Amino acid sequence: MAAIGEREGQEEPRAGLWARVGDRLIVGGATVGDEGRDGEIVGLHHPDGTPPFDVRWSDTGRVTEVFPGPDARVQHFPPHGTGEAGPVKAATRS
Repeated sequence: MAAIGEREGQEEPRAGLWARVGDRLIVGGATVGDEGRDGEIVGLHHPDGTPPFDVRWSDTGRVTEVFPGPDARVQHFPPHGTGEAGPVKAATRS
């Protein structure tokens, strides 16, 4: 019997958060009126993609190790090299 949601030949965790490098972590605000924050996942500590994640925050540009709480979610993008559209990076001028 096939595992639920196989990716790249590995079984996904059946419950909880997982990510790939390049996905986006979105964390809800800590208080009412706080919009929260988001960032790009730039590093993983486990081969199955489970937390913690290294995240480059969009508001500060800093990279921190994150153990996401229950208010966090991951926006998944297709892996690089699949031919599918993924996140668009801003162009830089020289």
